[in-house]
Amino acid sequence: MNAVRIIGIDPSLVACGWGVVDIEGTKLRHIDHGVIRPDRKAALPMRLNTLFDDLSKIITTYQPHEAGVEEAFMKDNAGSALKLGHARAACLLAASVAGLGIGEYAPRLVKKSVVGTGTADKAQVAHMMNVLMPGCGVTTGDASDALAIAICHGHRVNAAGVLYRRAV
Repeated sequence: MNAVRIIGIDPSLVACGWGVVDIEGTKLRHIDHGVIRPDRKAALPMRLNTLFDDLSKIITTYQPHEAGVEEAFMKDNAGSALKLGHARAACLLAASVAGLGIGEYAPRLVKKSVVGTGTADKAQVAHMMNVLMPGCGVTTGDASDALAIAICHGHRVNAAGVLYRRAV
């Protein structure tokens, strides 16, 4: 059995989390994680360009087979939801241009996949990432959420029996 490399992406125009994991059967291995922080003062097109360029470089560096991306959610502010939609589009485009298989997941499903409850908070998700992948040392909510998204995608793809294009 070959390991599958997955990048998880937690889209945001402020702090876009990303995390890369290898999954082989039930074994998880942390590869890397981080946060992309576009300049808050830059115009929207420049911020989107930063997301696209930085994610494209990360994808080129780590060569994932698949990507998991968090779905947009509507809280109180329609304007914020629209901006999040723009960020998601830049992230989806970077993964799509790279030829990755892409899954999109609701925040509640991601939390349930890794913590066991869809109402878990960011601290619980980060704690669980450190339990599941000892030594990963993830502390930021955005990066830990991205790792959780990658794991959620791995669970869904493994359950579906999807074949991957490349082996790590």
